[in-house]
Amino acid sequence: MTATPSRTLIAAMQVTLDGYILGPEGEVDWVDSWADGLELLPQVDAFVLGGGMFPEYEQFWAAILDDPATVSEWLGRDPYAREVTYARVAAETPHLVLSSKLGQATWPTARIVRDIDEIRTFKGQAGKPVYVVGGPGLVTSLINGGVLDELRLIVHPVVVGSGTTLFEGIAQRQALDLVATESTESGRVHLTYRLKASAAAGAA
Repeated sequence: MTATPSRTLIAAMQVTLDGYILGPEGEVDWVDSWADGLELLPQVDAFVLGGGMFPEYEQFWAAILDDPATVSEWLGRDPYAREVTYARVAAETPHLVLSSKLGQATWPTARIVRDIDEIRTFKGQAGKPVYVVGGPGLVTSLINGGVLDELRLIVHPVVVGSGTTLFEGIAQRQALDLVATESTESGRVHLTYRLKASAAAGAA
């Protein structure tokens, strides 16, 4: 994929059928692999994620390559091939970590950004799509700021009733265009939405 005049920011999130990304006790046992989100996207040249999730994210994906035996203990299985692929891509691709609290990032591919305006400036530069990894607070902030272009969801066939919702904190009603759907043999459904507000902001 060739570079575009400006980057497209795409969030890929895994949610339950009733819209939760975490269960009432913080559980996410319906998620098979966190690598699955990247497989929904075209080739990217950057990742964006929030400071709250970054320390564990860095620890996990670095260990996939550096200490797979420990990862096997964490997961109760050997890492999937797609997880190794994700780890290799992550190790080579710039990461922008939005945080007002974290100090300097130690991961060679990561740098800390302090506000959404820095991400907005990065988005305006020529480049390939950007994977917005999460968490939900970051995704909400990017939607509220008119920075997110697309939302790609892996909807799992499970209902949990309570927990952490994907869209908690949305400032105002948002209109989205459904542009693609895909069902899977596992019962999961992949949905791709384009945010109208972001498209309008980009055209302004």
